[in-house]
Amino acid sequence: MNRYPVWKYAILVIAMLLGVVYTLPNFFGEAPAVQVSSSKATIKVDTSTLQKVEDALKTAAVNPQSVSLEGSSVRARFQNTDEQLKAKDAIQKALTPEGGDPQFVVALNLVSRSPAWLTALHASPMYLGLDLRGGVHFMLQVDMQAALTQKVESITGDLRSLLREKDVRHGGISRNGQSIEIRLRDAKQLEAAKRVMSEQFADLQTQEAAEGSEFRLTASIKSEAARKVQEQALKQNITTLHNRINELGVAEPVIQQQGLDRIVVQLPGVQDTAKAKDILGRTATLEVRMVDESTEARAAEQAGGIVPFGAERYLERDGRPLIVKKQVVLTGDNLTDAQPGFDGQTQEPVVNLTLDAKGARIFKDVTRDNVGKRMAIILFEKGKGEVVTAPVIRAEIGGGRVQISGRMTTAEANDTALLLRAGSLAAPMEIIEERTIGPSLGAENIAKGFNSVTWGFLVIVAFMAIYYAMFGLFSGIALGVNLLFLVAILSMLQATLTLPGMAAMALALGMAIDSNVLINERVREELRNGVSPQAAIHAGYDRAWATIFDSNITTLIAGVALLAVGSGPVRGFAVVHCIGILTSMFSAVFFSRGLVNLWYGGKKKLKSVSIGTVWRPEAGAAVKAD
Repeated sequence: MNRYPVWKYAILVIAMLLGVVYTLPNFFGEAPAVQVSSSKATIKVDTSTLQKVEDALKTAAVNPQSVSLEGSSVRARFQNTDEQLKAKDAIQKALTPEGGDPQFVVALNLVSRSPAWLTALHASPMYLGLDLRGGVHFMLQVDMQAALTQKVESITGDLRSLLREKDVRHGGISRNGQSIEIRLRDAKQLEAAKRVMSEQFADLQTQEAAEGSEFRLTASIKSEAARKVQEQALKQNITTLHNRINELGVAEPVIQQQGLDRIVVQLPGVQDTAKAKDILGRTATLEVRMVDESTEARAAEQAGGIVPFGAERYLERDGRPLIVKKQVVLTGDNLTDAQPGFDGQTQEPVVNLTLDAKGARIFKDVTRDNVGKRMAIILFEKGKGEVVTAPVIRAEIGGGRVQISGRMTTAEANDTALLLRAGSLAAPMEIIEERTIGPSLGAENIAKGFNSVTWGFLVIVAFMAIYYAMFGLFSGIALGVNLLFLVAILSMLQATLTLPGMAAMALALGMAIDSNVLINERVREELRNGVSPQAAIHAGYDRAWATIFDSNITTLIAGVALLAVGSGPVRGFAVVHCIGILTSMFSAVFFSRGLVNLWYGGKKKLKSVSIGTVWRPEAGAAVKAD
């Protein structure tokens, strides 16, 4: 009756082993580290960078625990923070000569001490939130007026080109703040200009005024369209910040909108706030320009002579100079997508760009007029440009699809596409609030949260063991397994644990024991009714299951509601709460029943069970059930 088949015990054992493996990384702690990553998309971190880091540490007589190339960064781990700070200075000096252009980001970091065999199994510790780990909190104010100004400037250029194509004669187009002013010579040209604007620029509203024999047409962005421009600017800035912060190696950064024009950035575990601020301010923009192929330009490239008027000198990826014209053909604002791929003929890695309607039209005209000439694609970061590629235009390119190629590796194509997709900051931002939470305060919060969970667990186990004897002990073991599964699942999901999350963990333990109380009381009730011990155990688990299921489902619905509508700490609480309910149903019912069946199931002539005192009201007395 109370016997589990072998396959059920196998499932429980496998679940236990997985729980132990994925919980273990949380006990190894974190090591102070120095992380080296690229400050430019065109600079790669590879084995040569790793060698430079090792040489710098050796010269400075600093002995790291390990130095390794992990993804697109080099990480050196150290025993303590003193060695970490000394190593950072040595690495910074070796990789960035004084007065030189910094090509690498050298940042302080904290990394897991988990052994290699756990890492190979993809077992990682839970991420800790800002309140538990320490770090920095920034509040950024987005300049929405600048975003609107930039949009109006773009529309002004488009409008100038369109009126010329439609042969609408005017006396000049200029931007005045966030409005566009067009001077027209007569009523006929005024009507033609209004018709073009109504057909092509639906987001603009116009006003006309007579000035002597001429007319002035003033256009401004409609309020609804202006709101969409601001929302889009905010989203693009958040996307760009995500890509920039990845270079710091921050585990689970929080980047979210607050209000209409503010962004909150929380970087748990970041020790180098100056470097974090530098990364937040990084921008990347793309410009397409024509290569200057005049005799003076060629001489300037080869001999380093004077750059011709109207041109500039930039370096290609291999370090060779290239003279390009100052006139910008296209910018990154005309990009709608950038994806890595392979050339259909040569199978070389390429980046496929998709342009918007305006960009596609301009690119088609430029390529048609410049067949046989070179076009340079320049990537700008921190105000400095570098030529990604400068291909020769073979034929007119229409349809808005452009392919960038030229001695790129697959990784370089992926990185370039990522950077171009992220684009630049759509509007300037200013840090209006900055808070630093020290690791000592975070350690104190961890200690308090850990103590609350530990003491809550011990008190519950003690009470259950006293009140329900052996069954109470089984319930305590099931409660420990529930905690093991909860931590393991959070670690597998790489969830971020915050102080509200630890509160939810303590609450989950208190709620999880309710299921065992229902089961134990149901077994006691069957024993009071004179049912045999084996039958009482079987009926207790079977009849309590419906009640346990209903109560947990209603609580789970409340948790899902918090998860759906909550944000920040509320969502952290809800995640742990929901997972805790699911693990408690498994451990309290199936795991505890497995223990009971293992202990009592093999006894055919079982006369009593150890479940504490069973009261029998009809007899007016109490007897021990063991």
